[in-house]
Amino acid sequence: MIHIITGSTLGGAEYVGDHLNDLLVAQGLDTQIHNQPDLADIEATGVWLIITSTHGAGDYPDNIQPFIETIKSAPPRMSDVQFAVIAIGDSSYDTFCGAGRDARATLLDIGTQELCPHLEIDVIETPVPEDPAEAWLTENLEAFIASQS
Repeated sequence: MIHIITGSTLGGAEYVGDHLNDLLVAQGLDTQIHNQPDLADIEATGVWLIITSTHGAGDYPDNIQPFIETIKSAPPRMSDVQFAVIAIGDSSYDTFCGAGRDARATLLDIGTQELCPHLEIDVIETPVPEDPAEAWLTENLEAFIASQS
């Protein structure tokens, strides 16, 4: 199972999540989208694909904040989880992609294995974040497919 976990303030990360979900399902992979992620609802197995924007001064969007806080304060057993992160941000801020960078560091810190290189999307350069996300998925699709076998 690929758990697509989004952190979004204005919907951009959710759009990316929906788009990648469609592409993964078209490859015959099992997915589940979590736009209001709750650790109690997400199995600590398979792949966690975290797609998050950065809000305010490098903060997480409100919908994903409690999920991240729970992982940091009481991390689950993550030996059966691989992860990938797509961070969406605005490079005109010094906290560019701060939430995504923190999510990646947190998951590495608790012993989760990174499935593939993370992606940082600058909305200044690419106003349609689904495009670089799709290119990233295409480059890393074999890793996602292999994770399901």
